Amino acid sequence: MRHQPETQTPPAPPPPSPSPSPSEDAEDRVSASLQPLKPANFRHEQARHLLWRAGFGGSQAQVMTLVEWGLEKSVEHIVGYDNVEFESPAADLFDKDIMHPPSEEERKMYQSARRAGNEELLAQARLERERRERLDRSQMAEVQKWWLRRMIETPRPLEEKLTIFWHGHFATSFRTIENSYHMYLQNQLLRRHASGNFGELLLAIIRDPAMIAYLDNNDSRKGRPNENLARELMELFSLGVGNYSEDDIKEGARALTGYTFVDDAFVFQKQNHDNGVKNILGKSGGFDGDGFVRIILEKRACAAFIARKLYSFFVADVPLTAKDADLEPAQRAVLRRLAATLTSGRYELKPFLKKLFLSEHFYEPRFINQQVKSPIQLVVGAIRSLNTPERDLSILNDALDRMGQRIFFPPSVKGWDGGRSWINTSTYFVRQNIMAFLIAAKMPRGYDALANEQPFDPLDLLEPQDKHRTTVVDAVLRITLGHAPVHAKETLESFLAASDGDVNKANVTALFLLATAMPEYQLC
Repeated sequence: MRHQPETQTPPAPPPPSPSPSPSEDAEDRVSASLQPLKPANFRHEQARHLLWRAGFGGSQAQVMTLVEWGLEKSVEHIVGYDNVEFESPAADLFDKDIMHPPSEEERKMYQSARRAGNEELLAQARLERERRERLDRSQMAEVQKWWLRRMIETPRPLEEKLTIFWHGHFATSFRTIENSYHMYLQNQLLRRHASGNFGELLLAIIRDPAMIAYLDNNDSRKGRPNENLARELMELFSLGVGNYSEDDIKEGARALTGYTFVDDAFVFQKQNHDNGVKNILGKSGGFDGDGFVRIILEKRACAAFIARKLYSFFVADVPLTAKDADLEPAQRAVLRRLAATLTSGRYELKPFLKKLFLSEHFYEPRFINQQVKSPIQLVVGAIRSLNTPERDLSILNDALDRMGQRIFFPPSVKGWDGGRSWINTSTYFVRQNIMAFLIAAKMPRGYDALANEQPFDPLDLLEPQDKHRTTVVDAVLRITLGHAPVHAKETLESFLAASDGDVNKANVTALFLLATAMPEYQLC
């Protein structure tokens, strides 16, 4: 086995500090303009910002390609990803029959066994169920790896970034539903509608088997409506707290009775549906679930809620509980206009995204390098921007779990909190370790056994003019952080001076390890 360079990662520095509260003068300097950024102002920093926020970052070559294209062409390419060829996931990629419901014959056999007290047959049935559950858990791990690889390899990064967003918005966990194929189907649903029409997505989600099972709507029937789906549909998925009443929940639950599934497909069970008159959000009629959703979409609060969630995901954190009057004037104005864009566009998402990614507001210096990277953003972004090998997807998935973002396992129906909650002393340590694994194949004990089969040479990231001791530090910081903070430059220069000073693989690997261990690398 080839000897690996001895590289050391420094002790973990403190997590990135929150930006100081802006003064009124600073507030005034934040543009509330949704007019397109002037072409001359779209340079390296802005192109890099666009790649990180509308995707998972990009290499220096990709950044410079966007600069060459200019803002309008870059945004059109990123948002119009339907024009970029990439294989769509196949329905039969995973086994749909692992957790299939019992056949009529099997049900009759189990009923007879219970009546007869045939413990041997019942034990065999339990063992078979346990075997299929183990197999399904293994398949769920394969689905996780499949999605992670897709995020790494996709030429349509906004598609996967939005799929992640909707996964956190319509949070559904395998731990509850215990059906990997239904999780896979929901993932395809979110991807199909990722940048399409929010109204159509909301109508589709109340028909999704994974969501129906997760919120127990398969147990909801006339006379015994289950309120879970109706509550979350308004509170977490569309309107937000304070824009509906408990009576609206009760009436909405009645509208959703009979919305269930059989095996892998949605079924409307008419005999279980409450056909009576309901009073929902000020409207009266014999509404079903679709009618309930359409009433929601008519409310101004819906467009405002979705605009705020998308803004928080792509631009800057705006707490959903914050009142409009408590927001900065610029953000308040921008959110109002973005909500109006959703309303006038009948919830089409592409016009919203284009307006946002073109706008002067999006490229405000205050928002650049200020968003804490989610674990997925950290891992996928490192591979895509540094061109490291993916190495072992199982190890990467395990690291995502320990950093707090296990895909297909959101912690609750509220999804992940995000923001500064991603960073604590435990997760920061894992963040450093996973970067050492990707860059140097370094593990907590020893090195990855397959390091030689997946080599990574950081010198390939440098331009010829960067391969000098006087320029290499700036180049490494430009690639990793997008800028060169004084303390970061001093740290890397001190290391280089203390070593032999040569710009070789071992030293440049160490420089990348030092840079990616800094608090600033946790931001994008």
